[in-house]
Amino acid sequence: MSRRPGPDAADAVAVDPIAPDPIAPDPIAPDPIAADPVATPLPAADLEAEAPIALDATGRDLHAEADRLRARCPVARVELPGGVPGWSVTGYDAARRVLADPRFSKNARAHWPAFSSGDLGPGFPLAAWARMDNLATAHGPDHERQRRLVAKAFTARNVELMRPAVQKIVDGRLDALAALGPGTTVELKSGYAHPVAANVIGELLGVPEQDRLTALGAGYSGQGRATPQEMAAAFTAQRRAVVELIDAKRRDPGEDLTSALLAAREDDAGLTGAELVATVLLLLNTGTEPAMNLIANAAAALLADPAQRALAEAGRVSWAAVVDEALRVEAPVASMPFRFAVEDVDVAGVRVPAGEPVLVNFAAPGRDPALHGPDAGRFDAARPDKRHLAFGHGVHRCLGSALARLEAETALAGLFGRFPGLRLAVDPADLVPQETFIMNGRRELPVRLG
Repeated sequence: MSRRPGPDAADAVAVDPIAPDPIAPDPIAPDPIAADPVATPLPAADLEAEAPIALDATGRDLHAEADRLRARCPVARVELPGGVPGWSVTGYDAARRVLADPRFSKNARAHWPAFSSGDLGPGFPLAAWARMDNLATAHGPDHERQRRLVAKAFTARNVELMRPAVQKIVDGRLDALAALGPGTTVELKSGYAHPVAANVIGELLGVPEQDRLTALGAGYSGQGRATPQEMAAAFTAQRRAVVELIDAKRRDPGEDLTSALLAAREDDAGLTGAELVATVLLLLNTGTEPAMNLIANAAAALLADPAQRALAEAGRVSWAAVVDEALRVEAPVASMPFRFAVEDVDVAGVRVPAGEPVLVNFAAPGRDPALHGPDAGRFDAARPDKRHLAFGHGVHRCLGSALARLEAETALAGLFGRFPGLRLAVDPADLVPQETFIMNGRRELPVRLG
């Protein structure tokens, strides 16, 4: 890359702790909710009388589950894996309010008494998510300080400067697919979407090309079938690789974000050593698996709907519109743990007690019939209103949203342009979910080149 995407005067931006990110604006118009509508509260007695819905940890039908929860209440009582009580937010208005409300924290140590006291026990399946200590879970001034440093890499200027590198990465993967020959069956998720995503975030962070598809590009190991022991081993290997990357950049800095964050630390204005490791790990993971799912989900939607594909290939809808509709209908992240009310908070007529875990289902608000009508679950890239919350909202809104859009648009335009005869190798109904309720994707996406 030709520049250091870090703390320099030309790219300095102020990060308002409440306002949306100071990055490239979304191409879809903002969607402020004007006046807070008068909620029709679910009577407390009725809410308590209904048994919590147990979330399916395997994610076999995320959207049907979200529809069921939303029909009960946009903020519904659920049972988390391990039998832990919590809340799921599936309505668009309710999710925006939770995400923008500073009374919801992501810091389990500070704001989840059942976790910090050890009451959950060592066998809680989501304990690893609660233990995370990084930019994504920081709260208040600590979060503002860390985010301000990282946000400078994702200004509109810096994202646009990455366009040639993204195009080069996409072209290289397309060349590799083309070399397999027409008629070859390829698993598009691991053979195209993952290497594009891993190489783009690797480019930003200065990961050597030969290391981008190893532990450093593994994402969340999110197939959902890994045992806790396998996941722990994968995390240990990834953390070790990140420490080695940081040590290498300390000895030989480059024009990359890791080097820039190191330089800020040495100026006593940046991250601590532990924060730096945690931040690089976070960026690698959030920059790999969600972007991979976004590319694969959008490709699957077009391959399953010839009319929508024809609109895109003829230029009657833009690739940006295709990506936004994929974000609305098939957001790459579903119920990413956790949030916690720091005090009792009323949302959508429901009181969420302080200290209880809340999951915002990011794959649900864009499919809310209250916002998008009875066909909210139908993919239509020509739809004028594509509002969604796939990238979140408020202080924790995804920093890399503009970069994710850029790589998805580039990857899709290149794929369908290079392979006009591309088709699914299986019936769309036979595509198997990823087997997790945290991410939203397919386990595999087999296609036939043409």
